[in-house]
Amino acid sequence: MTFSWQKGHGTENDFVLLPDHDGTVHGDLDPSFVAALCHRRRGIGADGVLRVIRSSAAGVTSEAEWFMDYRNADGSISEMCGNGVRVFARHLLDEKLVDTDRFAVATRDGDKLVSVGADGQIAVDMGAFSIGGYSEVRTSEGLAVTAREVHTGNPHAVAFVDDVDEAGTLLTEPHFDREVYPEGVNIEFVARRGPGHVRMRVHERGSGETRSCGTGACAVGIATALADGDTARPTEYRIDVPGGTVHVTLDENDHVVLTGPAEIVARGEMEWMA
Repeated sequence: MTFSWQKGHGTENDFVLLPDHDGTVHGDLDPSFVAALCHRRRGIGADGVLRVIRSSAAGVTSEAEWFMDYRNADGSISEMCGNGVRVFARHLLDEKLVDTDRFAVATRDGDKLVSVGADGQIAVDMGAFSIGGYSEVRTSEGLAVTAREVHTGNPHAVAFVDDVDEAGTLLTEPHFDREVYPEGVNIEFVARRGPGHVRMRVHERGSGETRSCGTGACAVGIATALADGDTARPTEYRIDVPGGTVHVTLDENDHVVLTGPAEIVARGEMEWMA
């Protein structure tokens, strides 16, 4: 099979993009193929795959023309990816598939409104969020902490620690309560760095530790605002991740807005022989 591909990242959370506008190239997008593409030694290497497909071709009812068909590195389907939607938007802009700097992208978590700033940073209205209670997460190295349940399109467990290095390597998925998170969970370890400023590391379900997680950064901003007891809106947090910095804003409508960089770094034609 021969196909076009691109490689992009948002704060080093990296993705293989597969242009498949009418859904005729990759069919149902086999999970084993996605996992092979994302493998860092046997494939292109990425934290996930973004198929670029028209909403109509994907069978998605949306006013947005383009649907972000996102898959985790293990081939599993994910509802949403905050860094991924910015990279997806950058691709649409670069390829002139949209003709405005303010547009919607369809996702499994609904339509997301994207806007591009004068500095090239891309902001995404991630929509409303929901919060749950507390449960314990425990790393393979034995760190046990209490985490707050936050849903920002994906499920998250946000745990505050003194130093994010306490979480260890995060190569192995931390233990969590599967009754609380039956479909798995992204787990964030967060340390405060100053007013409105935190640092985080994340283990993403289906991908392992990644350099950044957009929906995770949103969950961290929400959990931090709740911990601060701050009800003022808008409230903005700077979130430092291993791959850079993003900003999370809780607006007057209790929507969460994620702002950060996104770039395409490579493209090509591939004959897949595996």
